Amino acid sequence: MVLEGNPEVGTPRTSDLQHPGNKGSCILSSSEDAQPGEEPIKYGELIVLGCCEEGGEETEAQRGEVTGPRAHSCYNGCLANGDKGRRRSRLALSRRPHANGVKPDVMHHISTPLVSKALSNRGQHSISYTLSRSHSVIVEYTHDSDTDMFQIGRSTENMIDFVVTDTSPGGGAAEGPSAQSTISRYACRILCDRRPPYTARIYAAGFDASSNIFLGERAAKWRTPDGLMDGLTTNGVLVMHPAGGFSEDSAPGVWREISVCGNVYTLRDSRSAQQRGKLVENESNVLQDGSLIDLCGATLLWRTPAGLLRAPTLKQLEAQRQEANAARPQCPVGLSTLAFPSPARGRTAPDKQQPWVYVRCGHVHGYHGWGCRRERGPQERECPLCRLVGPYVPLWLGQEAGLCLDPGPPSHAFAPCGHVCSEKTARYWAQTPLPHGTHAFHAACPFCGAWLTGEHGCVRLIFQGPLD
Repeated sequence: MVLEGNPEVGTPRTSDLQHPGNKGSCILSSSEDAQPGEEPIKYGELIVLGCCEEGGEETEAQRGEVTGPRAHSCYNGCLANGDKGRRRSRLALSRRPHANGVKPDVMHHISTPLVSKALSNRGQHSISYTLSRSHSVIVEYTHDSDTDMFQIGRSTENMIDFVVTDTSPGGGAAEGPSAQSTISRYACRILCDRRPPYTARIYAAGFDASSNIFLGERAAKWRTPDGLMDGLTTNGVLVMHPAGGFSEDSAPGVWREISVCGNVYTLRDSRSAQQRGKLVENESNVLQDGSLIDLCGATLLWRTPAGLLRAPTLKQLEAQRQEANAARPQCPVGLSTLAFPSPARGRTAPDKQQPWVYVRCGHVHGYHGWGCRRERGPQERECPLCRLVGPYVPLWLGQEAGLCLDPGPPSHAFAPCGHVCSEKTARYWAQTPLPHGTHAFHAACPFCGAWLTGEHGCVRLIFQGPLD
């Protein structure tokens, strides 16, 4: 579906809606404003869940045979084509030099043909609800000095702080003129309190270049019991808060839909259905550490500063890689020493020492070209140790530390992609269904976006130590 104009609109609840002007992308402090040289206060970080893009050599599936290693690049720590400007794999939201939030102010009933004239003031933020060809409601917003607003969407216009593009099913960035994006140009906005505890709230839809949001006649919208307006965007903004926080004891929560006013609803029958779900009064739009935000084409993870302090650091991940290599794991058949490559080497074709795994059983080997079972499929091979037949893939250490629940050792791999992380991180993501399409859900690797397969979605790695 191609989204034209500003495909979404609604009115935020009066208690906590807001939005900024065009103040650039990522953000500082005020004095509240930041003093020269002072470190800005960070509200949190958004991390794009992985999208994998294959390049270079053809894949085994494309060739219809099993031969050599494949070239592979992904969002495992950065975009496939590199982080550039506001199009990145992660973005830190920090306090701006000056507040740019807005909040609901005045509501007007107006004749629909006169809406464009009423919205001609670009300095006035507003949301327009078209109820019929003759009747519209416009909610004007006023400056809110207590909040900062950040906008997320597909548009590359200046008012968008974080530009996101579609992640195709099973990995692969949807690119090119033939790829129709399902992400709205102005998908959502996050409003952060400028004072402690720096609460972050999410709302569906963002303001366009004219500082307006439009909900057309066909959009889901309604009048609330207190006389205000609310609505949903075309493809919706879904949020899932993890149970128990984003930690070793985390469990997936329930997916909900967020309205333009920040209210929480159960999911619609399909992503773009006009009938809204039921209001969930005991839940809020406040983002928590580990909250997932789905924009119908890309999924983002919200991490708080406190949560990131518990996550492993890049130094810890590198120490784990060196420790794993220092154990000198060997291929149980070829007896060659295996080693995880350095992240600095880049994501190219696997090297000669790269560990490979049979994802059904977890036995780790060096690369070899035998054991093919073509009658079972082009990527099926038989493990020489246990005789289980299944995919045989290279192992890659997950490099986006913010996706990890704990700093545990890299003991498990996602199936079938081969990204490696701790047991608790692997089991959490393998149990977390991510939205896909109009009403489907699939667990996926957080590092590359590949849909998980097998009974558990991940496998414990079985290494053989050196014979000496």
